[in-house]
Order: sequence, then structure tokens, then C-alpha cells
Amino acid sequence: MDEQRFVECLMDFRMTRQEALVYWTLLVKGKQTGYEVAKEAGISRSNAYSSLAALVEKGAAYLVEESAKRYVPVALEEFCENCIRRMKVEEEWMVNHLPVEHVEEEGYITIEGEGNILDKIRNLLVNARERVYISCPVRLLDGFEEEMKRLADAGKKVVIITDGAYFLEGAKVYVTGDKGRQIGLIVDSKYVLSGEYGAGSMNTCLYSGQNNFVMVFKTALANEIQLIEIRKGENQR
Repeated sequence: MDEQRFVECLMDFRMTRQEALVYWTLLVKGKQTGYEVAKEAGISRSNAYSSLAALVEKGAAYLVEESAKRYVPVALEEFCENCIRRMKVEEEWMVNHLPVEHVEEEGYITIEGEGNILDKIRNLLVNARERVYISCPVRLLDGFEEEMKRLADAGKKVVIITDGAYFLEGAKVYVTGDKGRQIGLIVDSKYVLSGEYGAGSMNTCLYSGQNNFVMVFKTALANEIQLIEIRKGENQR
């Protein structure tokens, strides 16, 4: 298993890097004393014991009282599900007790980073009410298939413009030339996300609900679809 990737994932569950490393050690090695954990993880005993105490408090480990104190890990699936469940409860409380009504941000917002772009696309798809147009390389579509399928199954309009063969029941798919790193999304004729996404460090998209930007993007997509249809008709002659 990829230890570094595992540790980074655990840090999304309210663990410090050192706590994540200690939890990984427990999962791999099983029940251990603080001394054994320190030796396996390559950290000081004081850091090992403080991390173990934090893991017990966070519900990631149990303390076993034997001749020597030992620690056992809570099963990974159980720990993650417990964290997600608690966070959902906290989310519901915060939404219900928000002191001011949420107002959609105006203007043009720059979204940077692969994970942030993916999160924004998924949230836009999840919250779509009527229609979605997405334009991107075919290699990226599998990452959004679940959300798009849910929309199509619900009878919402899903239009896909991509650069390779792709099928999604209930969706209209247009195949065009190489998309490179370009990705674009328009939801309910209200919100647009457009930019570059892919390998490397240059992952930047522009997000906006500005009517002028939306109209320009809609026109560009309509023109692209029209051109695809014209070329398709010429090839069929």
C-alpha cells in the first residue's frame, strides 16, 4: 500500500500527519505498545504516546489494559464512517443555525487545484435542477458519470461534448476533435465553469453566475454543437 497517500487521506479525517502515521502503523502491525509504535514509526516515544492519546480521543484507536498498555486500531471503515456521520450531523446543525442567509457570490471566481476543480464540478452537477452541458476530454467523464447518470435518470437534460466515443443512457453525446485540457460546464443556464484541468500544475478554472459570461458560454457551446452536426452531415454524404 502507498503509505504516503494513505497518510494524506487520513489527514482529511482530522488527523495530523504524525497521528495518521501512527494510525497507519497500528493498522499494519496490529496491537502495540507506545514504545513499539515509536520504533516502527521512527518517532520519539513522547510523540508516539501523544499521538496515540489523540487517536483514542478521536475514535481511531482503543487502549487495551494488559501488563503493559497496548493500543489497537479501530477498523478503517468503521473510523471513516463514524467521522462522516459526525460531520453530517455538524453540517446539518451549522446550516440550520447560520446567522445570515447564504447569498450566491457574484463576479468571477478563480478555482485552482485539481481537487478543488473536481469538487466544484461535482457540486454543480449535484445541485443542477434542469439541464447540464459539459465539454471535456473523454478521459475525464468517468469521474462525473455517477452524477450525470443521476440527472439523466431523473429526466434532466444532459448534453456532453467530448473527443472520443462515450455512451450514457439518457444523455446526448457529441463527438468532436481533441479537447486537450479544456473543460467547460454550464448548469441550468445560470452557472458556468470553464478552464483547464489535467496532469501537471496548471489546473485553473473560472467560475461565474454573471449573465453576460453565461450567455457567451452558451453561444460558444451552441456554435460548437452546430459545427459538429454540419461536419457529421458532410461525412454522411
